[in-house]
Amino acid sequence: MIYRTLNNGIQIPMLGFGTFKASGEECEASVLAAIRAGYRLIDTAEAYNNEEYVGNAIAKSSVPREELFITTKVNFRSYENARAIVEQSLAKLQVEYLDLVLLHWPFGNYYAGWHQLEELYEEGKIRAIGVSNFNPDRLIDLLSFNKVVPVINQIETHLYCQRKNEHVWEDKYGVAHQAYAPLGQGKANKMFEEEAVQQLAVKYGKTPAQILLRFLVQSDVVVIPKSVHEARIQENIDIFDFELTVEEVAVLAALDQAAPMTGTPEKPEKVERAMTW
Repeated sequence: MIYRTLNNGIQIPMLGFGTFKASGEECEASVLAAIRAGYRLIDTAEAYNNEEYVGNAIAKSSVPREELFITTKVNFRSYENARAIVEQSLAKLQVEYLDLVLLHWPFGNYYAGWHQLEELYEEGKIRAIGVSNFNPDRLIDLLSFNKVVPVINQIETHLYCQRKNEHVWEDKYGVAHQAYAPLGQGKANKMFEEEAVQQLAVKYGKTPAQILLRFLVQSDVVVIPKSVHEARIQENIDIFDFELTVEEVAVLAALDQAAPMTGTPEKPEKVERAMTW
């Protein structure tokens, strides 16, 4: 594993485990499998309705709490009650502190939510706070008029949606770039079939998914792929024994279509439909 140092000095693994649309015992089993495979960053959210199952897996693992990096998110409908939601997450996850809490979407009264996260951060219940799905204008607005600068912005990012403009602004303000859906979130797409990806997979003896994840990590993007299949869970973390050349990274960077599959809906109603199970 390799790590990135966030703007408040703490370190985050460059590859973690996502749990969007993982539920019940399947979620618990997949998180436990991920921890056993070597994942230390686990990502969940209030809106995923699976925090208790993630918590069960954490409790059953033999890994010390301080070796895990646990992220959750407050849903935009809950921003005015963010403190209560974080306390609820702590209980469901069965932990005494959270490593990172994000505001999930730039809707609603996100200033109220941020102020409460700042308080919890100052109290030590959260080690870092950040945002998710914030476009540059909303991100700059938030960090310009509040005390704590977000450590991270979690946005849909993959080969066909590399978020280069967002990355420039995040770098300017010291905000780490984190990718959800780094493999396209299981949507039908041709990323895995790209000739350049196929050729690199053959060259390095890796799968297309491993090439795509390695590309993002080398582009200074933290990734959180999700799977409930143990073989793929193991496959996705096995990307640290090879390195793409500068030229190979450039070839893949040129395949950007700036085309999100699910990210940054313009209206809250679209978000809620996307979260429907």
